[in-house]
Amino acid sequence: MRHISPDDVILGLLAKQRSYGYLLLEHFRSDTPLGRIWSLSTSQLYVILKRLEHREDIDGCEFFPDDAPPRTEYWLTPAGRFRFENWLHTPFPSAITRSIRTEFLSRLYIARLNNLPTQPIIDAQREACQRQHLLLIEQRDQSQDEITYLSLDLVVAEMNVMLEWLGRCERNATSPTIT
Repeated sequence: MRHISPDDVILGLLAKQRSYGYLLLEHFRSDTPLGRIWSLSTSQLYVILKRLEHREDIDGCEFFPDDAPPRTEYWLTPAGRFRFENWLHTPFPSAITRSIRTEFLSRLYIARLNNLPTQPIIDAQREACQRQHLLLIEQRDQSQDEITYLSLDLVVAEMNVMLEWLGRCERNATSPTIT
């Protein structure tokens, strides 16, 4: 399974506006929407910023405010904007629950933050879950033993719940945008 990280979420925050580390970290406090999805420490954030800078997805410039310590302000490069757009509109998102809980919810949050349509994101996720649902049903129905059947039946039931929940996401897609 591929490693899930908040790199693209940070690109999405920077797509909204230039920022510096402390302000970016504020989005990940435990009582914020992203903080309910991601647990991110100060040191983790700065490792990600360095990684994004090294990949040339972001650039930064140090500035010296009169009333605060020196800061580095970051912004998206053209390569970072391209990567952000690809992540936001990925045509084949993962149908694994953990990915939906982190990446899908992050995509919804970032799209709304940037005043972008969420329906294509929901549609892509629903299609991925429907494909996975059909595959799981087929595997379950072809299983040769009771434990395999029950194990796959549990995952089918979980996918049923996920598809129902995606319907609620769609109904909520017209709610006010995040500010």
